[in-house]
Amino acid sequence: MSKEFVVIGLGRFGGSIVRELNALDMDVMAIDADEARVNEFSDIATHAVIADTTDEAVMKSLGIRNFDHVIVAIGENIQASTLTTLILKELGVKKVTAKAQNDYHAKILNKIGADTVVHPERDMGRRIAHNVASASVLDYLELSDEYSIVEIKAGERLAGSSILELDVRANFGINIIAVKRGKDIIVAPDPNENIEYNDILIVIGHDNDLNRFEKKLVNE
Repeated sequence: MSKEFVVIGLGRFGGSIVRELNALDMDVMAIDADEARVNEFSDIATHAVIADTTDEAVMKSLGIRNFDHVIVAIGENIQASTLTTLILKELGVKKVTAKAQNDYHAKILNKIGADTVVHPERDMGRRIAHNVASASVLDYLELSDEYSIVEIKAGERLAGSSILELDVRANFGINIIAVKRGKDIIVAPDPNENIEYNDILIVIGHDNDLNRFEKKLVNE
């Protein structure tokens, strides 16, 4: 069965989610208090509604508890974001993902029951910082506050060595979970697999350990 989504807040972040869900042929209700924003998505979302989501009676009238997943993408109004999230959980919505403005806001959202809290600006900032700091780091995905997955291009320091010889688990506390080689992806690579120049290593570990690995064996 196709899932049904609600996106509350149609700024850049929320709007991009609505567009992508629409491209994936998902049913999505788009909600905002701003009429102009709602009109912008009237031909994109399955339903586009002008509503005050801090009003519990309004949320009930929209049948919000019947949707599989509600994404609270409200912009700078932390009070509206928090109250909306609280109402959603009290109404019994199965899954609520909420956008946090800062770490303090994230703590509040977690305490009132948000199932997932995202920090799009912070996370994008970290990805860009890692990408610009090292030409070898191609992508960076934060798994938690301390653990990440990084795509690293193999240069001369890594090329020619086997995964066993590098022994990154013992030396750095990280794991190579896959290797991209051209169009091929080697998942759970054999320890005897030799790394080739320009291979892309997909590595998981604690941020401090990943940084040590980058400084010692990757940056050239």
